[in-house]
Amino acid sequence: MAGQQPVGAELTAEGILAELSGFFATATAGNTPGPDEDYFALGLVNSLLALELVAHVERRYGIAVDVEDLDLDNFRTLNRVTGFVLRKRSAGFR
Repeated sequence: MAGQQPVGAELTAEGILAELSGFFATATAGNTPGPDEDYFALGLVNSLLALELVAHVERRYGIAVDVEDLDLDNFRTLNRVTGFVLRKRSAGFR
């Protein structure tokens, strides 16, 4: 995907947000939510896509999403996922 930052590179909130928007554009046939739109409330994400999102975040950003991380508030919006990724990476959980 164009504009992706390598996993080992310094990640920026803007870069993560752009990449996640691309993930959603592909996964939802172009129905990309805004950065603060709750895509669960909008009906864009079902349980299968939620699992795909978690797996994508783990692979793409080299982090482990633990059971305690599976709080919906970490994954409800693009901005929340971005913040989650940045927190996990800065904490050294890879």
